Amino acid sequence: MVYGFIGTGAITAAIVTGLCDGQADAPQILVSPRNRAVSADLAQRFASVRVAADNQAVIDGASALILAVRPQDAAAALAGLAFPPHMPIISLMAGRTVTRVRELVAPATDVVRAIPLPAVSAREGATPIFPASDIAIALFDRLGTALPVADEDAFAAFGAATATMASYFTFIRAIADWLVGRGIPAEQAQRYLAAVFAGLAGPLRRGERDFARLAHDHATPGGLNERLLGYLTEAGAFASVQSGLDDIASHIARAMAD
Repeated sequence: MVYGFIGTGAITAAIVTGLCDGQADAPQILVSPRNRAVSADLAQRFASVRVAADNQAVIDGASALILAVRPQDAAAALAGLAFPPHMPIISLMAGRTVTRVRELVAPATDVVRAIPLPAVSAREGATPIFPASDIAIALFDRLGTALPVADEDAFAAFGAATATMASYFTFIRAIADWLVGRGIPAEQAQRYLAAVFAGLAGPLRRGERDFARLAHDHATPGGLNERLLGYLTEAGAFASVQSGLDDIASHIARAMAD
């Protein structure tokens, strides 16, 4: 299998790193030269990576193609390219339906959408895909876990859920800022909270997924965690998360309709 990438931004770098870093059986990879710094770095780091002359050379040399261009750049980046009818294509473009991607890559029709996140670089990603595809499942199982979903609406919901990552780190930063306001040195506050939240990921890494039970287990009756949880609940913090995700889902729906 030769994977070809059109678009060489951060997520392409993460996927290629996950496929190649420390892997004796790393696949052959062709990357487009558009972002010369990223493509050259990947080729320098990994022996199985080559920089193609142009996007058409990526298509011509690949067994499966990954589209990792920005949605707003897709029409220009793909215009004039010749796609083999049976080329498997995995689109990472947010807000572009399978139907829309097929229009961009005609006459190819074997199109799958995927939402890989930066954790694929460490082979710890859970990547939603639609529709189910043996090639896409094999790729993302190498990078953690492939997660085939039922339909494009479910896929869009997973896409909305990815909008929570910056808020997660901002939540931690708010705690750090509070500690600094109480006279704690910033470096000490950051080191402490990094250890606390890294430790909280332990049960998740072991496969525990009952989030309500995990919250209960960390909220001793009458204790400090229970008190803050109650305060945030009363303040509407968690209801706001759901409202915010509704807003993101609406934004995605509008993008898909364009």
